[in-house]
Amino acid sequence: MNATERRDLMEKMDRGIRRCRACPLHQARTQAVPGEGPVPSRIMFIGEAPGAKEDESGRPFVGPAGRFLSESLATHGLDRADIYITSCVKCRPPRNRTPHADELATCQARWLHRQIDLLDPEIIVLLGGVAVRQVLSERRNLKDVQGEMRTRDGRAYLITYHPAAAMRFPAPAAGFRQAMAKLRKLAADI
Repeated sequence: MNATERRDLMEKMDRGIRRCRACPLHQARTQAVPGEGPVPSRIMFIGEAPGAKEDESGRPFVGPAGRFLSESLATHGLDRADIYITSCVKCRPPRNRTPHADELATCQARWLHRQIDLLDPEIIVLLGGVAVRQVLSERRNLKDVQGEMRTRDGRAYLITYHPAAAMRFPAPAAGFRQAMAKLRKLAADI
């Protein structure tokens, strides 16, 4: 499949995500947040769920955690415009609660797996424990797997803290910085 065909399919998928009513999360959303970035993409970031600013704008990582993410990328010589960014679920959970297992499973089956296949990234960065558990079925504590690389189905995964935790707490901040430095090195090699 060529890049134009991939972009066309992603646009169609984005329209489907914006209309999706497959789980209860659609009931409280302002709008769904499919994701954004280049299609295809060498690097993909997967977070937990949209927050208030994301729900308002329809774009991923545009609130405080998104600004922190963009600044961290720039500090490490990476350009956000070169990375496809999305979340495990595409609608904001009420009161920013953690998405329920059925919501995660629905979104993963309907959208996230298809996004990964369509983008065909060489590196997927998992931001936070929810993304790590959802995508890799990793049950260990995030602090124990922070910064580790995993390979599954021919794809490389980098595990790190969510930017929201990294901007608030010293240990996650240090781990996140280390992961971004590792990503810069990995990106130079692909």
